Amino acid sequence: MSLHIKTLINAVPFEFLCKSNETALQVLRDRLMLTGTKEGCNSGDCGACSILINNQLVCACLVLAAELNGQKVITIEGIASGNKLHPVQNQLMAHNAFQCGICIPGIVVAAKALLDSNPDPDEEEIRFWMAGNLCRCTGYDKIVRAIQDAAKEIGGTASVD
Repeated sequence: MSLHIKTLINAVPFEFLCKSNETALQVLRDRLMLTGTKEGCNSGDCGACSILINNQLVCACLVLAAELNGQKVITIEGIASGNKLHPVQNQLMAHNAFQCGICIPGIVVAAKALLDSNPDPDEEEIRFWMAGNLCRCTGYDKIVRAIQDAAKEIGGTASVD
């Protein structure tokens, strides 16, 4: 049995059919071709598939696609405004805070969610908030510094401890 889903993804209306056991990650990547959301662990442990549903940070691999019905979803493809990157994206590049790129979409989405909820987080809060996003290439210091500088760019002070 297929379910008819209507949702808003990155401010664009989408309609699709899905099975009751399909995840949001499967539909985003395989059906809607929004491949920026990465599949890492498929168990909610790595954060590579982080998306926002009604401004709440979730792992797309743990959410059923049917749960997107009537919701507002933001994926990595919806973070930039046209050709203008979000400050988190700019600062991650400025700090050379990524290598392979698998974790970065989830890190960007999580960092945006953090800065939306608190535009002036301290280092401890940044590290706590980002704990659900695993990066096996760079370590985390450059990522934390990039988020601090993005906060400054947004208007917070993001004190360095």
